[in-house]
Amino acid sequence: MRASQSEVVIIGGGLAGLACAVTLADREIPVSLYESRPRLGGRASSFADKQSEQLIDNCQHVSMGCCSEFNRFCETVGIADYFQRASELYFVGPDSAAPDSKVKPLKVNRFTASPLLPAPLHLLPAFGGLSYLSWPEKIQLARGLKQLALAKIELDDEPTMADWLVEHGQSPTVINRFWNVVLVSALSETLDRISLSHARKVFVDGFLRARDSWQVLIPTVPLEHLYGTVIQDYLKQRGTKISLQTGVEKIRIDGQQVAGVQLRDGTEINCSRVVLAVPHQRIFDLLPTEFPGREKLTRIQQLESAPITSVHLWFDREITSLPHAVFVDTLSQWMFNRSRLMQNASTESGYYYQIVISASHNLTGTARQGRTQSDIINAVISELALIWPEVNSAELLHSRMVTEHQAVFSVKPGVEQIRPSQSTQVNGLYLAGDWTSTGWPATMEGAVRSGIQAAEFLLADLGKQESLLLPPAEASFLSKILFRL
Repeated sequence: MRASQSEVVIIGGGLAGLACAVTLADREIPVSLYESRPRLGGRASSFADKQSEQLIDNCQHVSMGCCSEFNRFCETVGIADYFQRASELYFVGPDSAAPDSKVKPLKVNRFTASPLLPAPLHLLPAFGGLSYLSWPEKIQLARGLKQLALAKIELDDEPTMADWLVEHGQSPTVINRFWNVVLVSALSETLDRISLSHARKVFVDGFLRARDSWQVLIPTVPLEHLYGTVIQDYLKQRGTKISLQTGVEKIRIDGQQVAGVQLRDGTEINCSRVVLAVPHQRIFDLLPTEFPGREKLTRIQQLESAPITSVHLWFDREITSLPHAVFVDTLSQWMFNRSRLMQNASTESGYYYQIVISASHNLTGTARQGRTQSDIINAVISELALIWPEVNSAELLHSRMVTEHQAVFSVKPGVEQIRPSQSTQVNGLYLAGDWTSTGWPATMEGAVRSGIQAAEFLLADLGKQESLLLPPAEASFLSKILFRL
């Protein structure tokens, strides 16, 4: 097997590799994409659950209104219609206004933007209506959000978000019931491992900069269909060669130039440009022992990972009609009512709910402290029953727990100094992955951005200089005045 020297080889069919392939294919650059798995999508993928006879996602992947590159990518390849935009979120927490008692009743808080107020005041009534914070706590929260937006951050010496919150007078209740709820879900890490700069990005880009940035976009079909079928067809129609179940053994580098790749079956492919779009843990397995820039690139070995756990439940009846919910003060963090959300959903196997627990360090390995999967699943079900009593009379037909142990890289202080550029010191070698330097945390937006940036460097080396990323979203007039955004 021989590739044309003008052909680009992309190793890895996750979102980063797909975004790079789409960007190049749209500019009539010949591409061959190699994926070792039998499907595309990388971590954003699905698998068949035999008992329910359904495709279930390995982890719930959502986008937001502020994810401009991912949303544009979806429009480009024709999958934007498979996302439901949630212009109303549902936060479930204690009702502070209820009569004093040891256990406060739980209340569903509808969180949506005011149609009358401009950004960033558009969410003020929503924050003001949260039942699980008192008015003094809400004032404290507003003060903290303003201080965060105005914060000047030195990346070489930034604190964790946990330390910053204590330093800026945020009480344990406000930290647990607001900052923890939003940031752990958004960044999939605990507050003592989240850098101030990444926390600030979540709130500035998601809540304060523009009106619709906070809205959540939820897939309405299995991820397998989004990234394994539609995008594959899009690329093939544009001449991209896609080889599934085709692992790459090594990249060949001659001096300072990429010379080709060797597949696991021994096949040698000659090419002068390779985009390495795999998880950072696999980078050095695919590169030779020595190559220009190796010492600097070894810093990625300092990147740490965080797990995300999903509990999948099928009941014999509907326990809630809400399409989703965000939980406060519980092990469970998000509920997705997949029987309501999914297109052409069938309830023959039961009513299907997915519970997501981000940064699930305490649910993996020895940190479980003797708890079995059944113990964790039962704990989640008990929490659901406190919110929706229908759970007590429902029959659990089927359950399973899935943990993605290396779901994201940890956005710890100092991580930005470790993340490499998509361009390398080897001519013709490019990197793509949400772990590269994108300015975003480990999200679908970060993955897509990395693929586009890798394509931009590659095109520039071909003499086709082009600025590919969208300009940053412009802050609203009032956000500029209040927060100097």
